[in-house]
Amino acid sequence: MVSYGQQASSIQPLILIIKDIESRFDYKFTFANDIIEGVELISPPNSISFEDTLKYLEEHTQLTFTIINNTFVSINERDTPISICGIIKDIGTNTIIEGAEVIGAKTTTVSDELGSFKIEIIENDEIILINHLGYQDYKFSANEMIDGGCLEIFLSPQTFDLQEVVLKNYITKGIGKTSDGKLIIDYTNFGSLPGLIEADVLQTIQALPGVYSIDETVSNINVRGGTHDQNRILWDGIRMYQSGHFFGLISVFNPNITAKAFLVKNGTSSEYSEAVSGTIVMNSKDTVSDKPSFGIGINLINIDAFADIPIGKKSSLQISARKSINDILEQTPTYSRYFDRISQDSELTSNEQNVSNSDFEFDFYDTNLRWNYDISKKDKLRLNFLLINNDLIFRENVLINERQNSRQSGISQNSIAGGLWYQRKWNARFKTSLQIYETDYELQANNVDLLQSQRFLQKNRVSETGIKLKSNYIVDQDFSVVNGYQFIETGITNLNDIDSPIFVEQEVRVNRSHSIFSEIRYTPTNKSKVLHLGLRYSFLDKFRKHIVEPRLSYNQKLTEYMNLEVLGELKHQTTTQIINFQNDFLGIEKRRWFLSDENEIPIIRSGQVSLGLQYSRSRWLVTAEAFYKKVKNITARSQGFQNKFEFKKGIGDYTVGGLDILVNKRFTTLSVWLGYSLARNQYTFNTFEDKEFPNNTDIAHALTLGGIYTFNKFKLSAGINWHSGLPTTRAVSLEPVLNNTIDFGKANSDRLKTYFRFDISGVYDFNLNEDIHVHTGISVWNVTNNNNIIGNSYRLNQENIPVEMMKSALEITPNAVFRISF
Repeated sequence: MVSYGQQASSIQPLILIIKDIESRFDYKFTFANDIIEGVELISPPNSISFEDTLKYLEEHTQLTFTIINNTFVSINERDTPISICGIIKDIGTNTIIEGAEVIGAKTTTVSDELGSFKIEIIENDEIILINHLGYQDYKFSANEMIDGGCLEIFLSPQTFDLQEVVLKNYITKGIGKTSDGKLIIDYTNFGSLPGLIEADVLQTIQALPGVYSIDETVSNINVRGGTHDQNRILWDGIRMYQSGHFFGLISVFNPNITAKAFLVKNGTSSEYSEAVSGTIVMNSKDTVSDKPSFGIGINLINIDAFADIPIGKKSSLQISARKSINDILEQTPTYSRYFDRISQDSELTSNEQNVSNSDFEFDFYDTNLRWNYDISKKDKLRLNFLLINNDLIFRENVLINERQNSRQSGISQNSIAGGLWYQRKWNARFKTSLQIYETDYELQANNVDLLQSQRFLQKNRVSETGIKLKSNYIVDQDFSVVNGYQFIETGITNLNDIDSPIFVEQEVRVNRSHSIFSEIRYTPTNKSKVLHLGLRYSFLDKFRKHIVEPRLSYNQKLTEYMNLEVLGELKHQTTTQIINFQNDFLGIEKRRWFLSDENEIPIIRSGQVSLGLQYSRSRWLVTAEAFYKKVKNITARSQGFQNKFEFKKGIGDYTVGGLDILVNKRFTTLSVWLGYSLARNQYTFNTFEDKEFPNNTDIAHALTLGGIYTFNKFKLSAGINWHSGLPTTRAVSLEPVLNNTIDFGKANSDRLKTYFRFDISGVYDFNLNEDIHVHTGISVWNVTNNNNIIGNSYRLNQENIPVEMMKSALEITPNAVFRISF
């Protein structure tokens, strides 16, 4: 590499630099005007020779300078690739790294057994990316290495962001399990699942052991027997209080912008709080795009579009949006099935006698924005924005004194959230991150009673602000430490407003928590074991309460093919969802958020331990995990009782213990699996008549059987879901009514009929050309059209006789998708 003593100078057009060179040397330059038009650079030093001057010009332009007959210099565009080379090493151990992928704009190579590589580039400022499993990505400009020999490049271990995947292709491609117990899903490299044509995050995780929904919705996901409000759902680090469109039937998180997700059932990292059951984390694409991409798609429920647009070389903007299809197509078979499903046992279909409903209008949409900005090699900035909305309105009509009266009722559910994340990498061992977010959720219903000339307005509003500061420090090859502080302020408002007679009841509660967390992570070089030991301390200022919660994740390699896993945690939460009355919010979305008050709604506490074995060899995967969980201080009104405890207030506990088993065999083009869960989930309410009885979510036996066949670009999947019936309470047969109330038997002493569902789906991906990709697919949910009962309740009719009302899951429901991206 030629070294120049460069004097300070400003950037000049090449044409002026050429004229200066011609005045100092006996050479003339010949060129086409359009070749040098717009080319600017700092003038070469006057002290260097003519030959070095030409080298300087070639290094700082995309042009070649050729001497002709010792008189002229011909200027042409460069069409010959430049070769650069380097040696890749580990920054901590100085050892070479073999197999690192080196990616240029046009070519790709990998480092050899000596850690060295060569790659050809076209432009001096071409960006080169180096990546290797277990290391942080490294980017640099090619002009840093031109004529510099084979420079050494040092990669930093990615200790914190990429735990080792000990089980790959868990059921299907893209699902894996990390050494610290997380179940991860990579949607950028995802396979297929029965009944799904798109990677809906909250539907996908229900294929994993120990996760299900007793009513087939994504707004009621049960992780090891818990209720949905006991899960913490994070979207790019922002807590979400709304999870479903169509009031729970599809996820609000657009699959087009979700890159990765993970689920933690136990052994949660100490940096996470406020969830006594599962933690579900979703992340958008984190890398800066170097070229634009776009897509648009349609299925029988919604239409969507997305764009990923570079803004300069250091940042890119992701935009994604979805909207219900009913503005384009009045009704589709899928849309009709979904609407019928949410209408059950609600005022849409069960209004008072002589009152009819008409003019139904339903709409939902969501919008995601994300800005990725790599400020420098050490600094990253990410900004997020999310808007979600569901609206349903209809008219209630009645004939009074031969006069038609009509008024509008409706329900809306929406969320708006935004967040900022900044990371600073101080050196190879230490980095810090700061996250600030605001999330707001509102559920509102306006219900008219034409017979009573009354309007009933209900609102449930949540507003939360969060700040988290986290540091990651690599002590040595084996140890790393995570420390941090988190502040969360949550405010929840509940309003009941009746206009005649005038009655207004509004309750506002605010809670602020300060938390400090620390976690030691130990992974020896031979990877024989992985230990994460964490501790979280929280101070709740409203209650002046101190809470200390240890967390444990331990994975021990027993043999080459078998691992032992031990997980444990203590957790708490101060938010919960409660049902005041079954007809709240028109009976469509009955649950409303409340904050603990340490009286009627205490702080929920939980403890959980589990022990698992994992065997993987010759494409066989067998896992077995035994667990025990106890959750204290749940409120009866959060459990959705529809028996003699429907209007009871009480504080209780539940304990759940069980075993999750999975057997998976993968062939070249086929993957089949069998999953079985055994569990016993029991309530304890000491103030109730029945002190101990089965939990409403108790599923004693659950079985899944599925298979995925892949041939070229075609994927076909089919699966069976079966589980024992849900607990229920029957009205006594001899005297079902006493004192104008239904006389129920022992709580949850009976069972609904068993659940059975068979689903299929087929997906085909192909390219129209090098740049245009097409995704197509069809699916059928509940192929056999089995009438699955997911709930029942009793109501007295006009003759004062109890009538059993059954709530059914989705009937046979087809869907289809067509998406084009470029």
